[in-house]
Amino acid sequence: MSQMIKVVIADDHAILREGLKQILAETDDIQVIADAKNAGEAIKLAATKGLDVLVLDISLPDRSGIEACKIIKRDFPRVSILMLSMHREDAYAIRALRSGASGYLSKQSASDSLVTAIRTVAKGKKYISEEVAYALAEQVGGDVDKPLHECLSNREFQTLTMIASGLAVSDIAQNLSLSVKTVSMYRARLLEKLNLRHNAELTHYAIKNNLVD
Repeated sequence: MSQMIKVVIADDHAILREGLKQILAETDDIQVIADAKNAGEAIKLAATKGLDVLVLDISLPDRSGIEACKIIKRDFPRVSILMLSMHREDAYAIRALRSGASGYLSKQSASDSLVTAIRTVAKGKKYISEEVAYALAEQVGGDVDKPLHECLSNREFQTLTMIASGLAVSDIAQNLSLSVKTVSMYRARLLEKLNLRHNAELTHYAIKNNLVD
């Protein structure tokens, strides 16, 4: 009998967590040992003895999944992380992989690919879709067609998506536990890098590039 793969699911939507648990309950080699509703809980659960795979949502209420991924891979490198997101794969997957994730899966394809993805990353391999593989191949050829937002730091990218979602700089500062001055600096940087002038253009850019729901 193959060794049981122990999994933790981190997502802020209880219905989705239960749905993923039901999918995995139909397997005989994957066991969900705990679940988390935010990044803080996920980071704590990463210390669980014997944990193999953490299924981590990219959009969590206390901090981004990408930021949590970097912390977990620094402190618990043995844990394989499978990022889960509502966002289009080629927009976020490469950023997640660069942060240490072993795979990236859109929520739309989770019902069909979740089991395969978990088994793949549990073996120490990478799991990516055809769309992500294509995006990676395009990057190998150079940066000619590279979207401008790929040049943003993770904090700048996070600030971009939060402003585009309608949050004010003060709200973003509170959510990220940063000063308003620091968030304003990130905003200024990303506006410069994207060649934009104000929040309306920033929001239009994020929607055009499918960076927000």
